[in-house]
Amino acid sequence: MMPRWLHPPRPPLPNDRWQPLEIVFWLIPVAAYFLFPGYLSLMSQTLIIGLFAVSLDLILGYAGIVSLGHAAFFGLGAYTAGLLAAHGWTEPLLGLLAGAALAALFGYLTSFLVVRGQDLTRLMVTLGISLVLFEAANKATFLTGGVDGLSGIVAGKVLGVFEFDLYGKTAYWYSLIVLFVLFVVLRRLVNSPFGLSLTGIREGGKRMPAIGANVPQRLTVVFTLGAAVAGVAGALLAQTTQFVGLDTLGFSRSADLLIMLVLGGAGRLYGALVGAAVFMLAQSYISDLNPVYWQFWLGLLLVVIVLFARGGILGGLDKIRQRLSRPAPATRRTP
Repeated sequence: MMPRWLHPPRPPLPNDRWQPLEIVFWLIPVAAYFLFPGYLSLMSQTLIIGLFAVSLDLILGYAGIVSLGHAAFFGLGAYTAGLLAAHGWTEPLLGLLAGAALAALFGYLTSFLVVRGQDLTRLMVTLGISLVLFEAANKATFLTGGVDGLSGIVAGKVLGVFEFDLYGKTAYWYSLIVLFVLFVVLRRLVNSPFGLSLTGIREGGKRMPAIGANVPQRLTVVFTLGAAVAGVAGALLAQTTQFVGLDTLGFSRSADLLIMLVLGGAGRLYGALVGAAVFMLAQSYISDLNPVYWQFWLGLLLVVIVLFARGGILGGLDKIRQRLSRPAPATRRTP
């Protein structure tokens, strides 16, 4: 069972039909490109972190695998794409595939340790894996640059046509398209029978074998897939910023992801994107207002969301919509 403080929604029936609000949601980043051309760098990073948050929501919000070390796959994808680009393999899509493949392989190998335990065990195991990888990257200065980071990354033209520019236009559209394509795939996955079985495992994993579901196998598959998506997000960050810092493997990355899911709402996919956008924008805005105590206000926002919007922002909006849609009680007329 996953922590109740995340308050995931009840298992929905599979539904692949696109709702009007979903279409409006994806038109927002398209409009933001034209409305806020001076913030393309921040918005590109928001899209990438949103994809990273979606990868955690896949394993936590749907399968109930609690992780404090998801940054290990993000950093692994970033270093893979960064090292390839620094040594002459500058094709961006190749870097994405390599980052996803290596992160997926590492996720598959470590999944056998993760799926065997329960919540507390999984927290410690995932945290330990992340710390080991972080220290390995720190010591391998000749390869990763250590605390100085990996520089000298030169990303080539996307599809041999679109070159990365100083204004971040190509990086923005590149990040948005990759995010959208992967989101469509994951949306289809979570609405499939396999995705519904993951929700069943989250709600009551001990009952699922009674209907013939191989719980360890499904958890291994979804953990590997989540690691691959996180690797793509890390590769995107390396290619668009042309730098990989040691913080990509840090504990704070994983902790920030949990905050994003709490803000947006776990087990929704869209909640991960909303939470990432709110977190990144609030962090940017509040830190500009108060560079010293900005974490206080961010923490206060998190407390308010947890207290007054169970299930995150999207959960709170659902409750408001349900209250507004309830028919008014009929009044009895007196003769």
